[in-house]
Amino acid sequence: MRFPSFREPEALRNFRREIRTFLDDQRALGLWAPKPSGWATFDPGFSKTLASQGWIGMTWPKAYGGHERSPIERHILTEELLAAGAPVRAHWVADRQSGPLLLRFGTDSQKERFLPRIAKGELYFCIGMSEPNSGSDLASIRTRATQVPGGWRINGSKIWTSNAHRVHMMILFARTGDAGKSRHEGVSQFLIDMQSPGLTIRPIRNMSGEHDFNEVFFDEVFVSDEDVVGQIGNGWKQVTSELVYERSGPDRWMSSIGLLNDLLEQASPNHNSVAQEEIGRLVAHLWTLHHMSLSVADLVRQGSMPTTQAALIKDLGTTFEQEIPEIARRLIPQSLRDDPASVGAFEQALAFVTLNAPVYSIRGGTREILRGMIAKSLGMR
Repeated sequence: MRFPSFREPEALRNFRREIRTFLDDQRALGLWAPKPSGWATFDPGFSKTLASQGWIGMTWPKAYGGHERSPIERHILTEELLAAGAPVRAHWVADRQSGPLLLRFGTDSQKERFLPRIAKGELYFCIGMSEPNSGSDLASIRTRATQVPGGWRINGSKIWTSNAHRVHMMILFARTGDAGKSRHEGVSQFLIDMQSPGLTIRPIRNMSGEHDFNEVFFDEVFVSDEDVVGQIGNGWKQVTSELVYERSGPDRWMSSIGLLNDLLEQASPNHNSVAQEEIGRLVAHLWTLHHMSLSVADLVRQGSMPTTQAALIKDLGTTFEQEIPEIARRLIPQSLRDDPASVGAFEQALAFVTLNAPVYSIRGGTREILRGMIAKSLGMR
């Protein structure tokens, strides 16, 4: 396992400044404002504005609405959007992994149908992987696609499907054959229109009462042969390549960045050796994850699929993000947090992250599954 170092040239530093200026200008116009939920805010209007800058699908071929920029530039854009708390959730999955998956495994027709609309900020995707009683053990899925004339009939269910009630399409992971010698055999991927007959979406509300997650049920849902992604039976290879994009990006270690920024501001008048040590450790971890993630982006640019490195980043990032609210509660006295005039947005951010942090170690694969992958790749199991 390796994480080659990568140094940002001046052109990339200029691109960071361009992004920051754009975000500042948009805020000044009142087109967006930071919220406790940060990047997880679903705002189609902002997504379309971002697309008008050429910043969705920016690495894709121009023939499909992209701009043929580098994965490193996209990584820098992602960091700046997350650091600012910009509301990018609407297009996020489509840009991060659904589009790249179609570019790699999709047919020419699928690329022409979907990629330009994603790049315009008009088409949004969700991920149909996890199932009840299955969790991150993707090989144990029971949702089944049965071949019929002209296509496939799908029966089963998915769970923890973020924004299924808001998006247009899903990329579904389903069983299409027998497991054979390995549970990784006999699985495939499909494009699912979220308005399909027989598809039902039920909300799962989190501890703060918000509706982001869903259960999705398939009752004889028909999918045409044209909507098979890649090859039947090749789903395991395809879905693991997709998870590289999901696990290694800055959204796996910057979800709580707004709270960390607020913590730096609130703790400064009360800095003592303990606070300095705690906050210094968090900042050092943030900078380390930044370099590790940037290294993976460069490996992807070179054509690699660094699945183990991505799993390690996701595991370390989850631990880092869940530490932030714990440290914030220890460092900021309750007397200060009870005074809205002195804390304000900090208290809101702390409440939001505290309620949502438990799910960080579930999304994109539980830490137990990820650590098993890492151990296996290192020959430890």
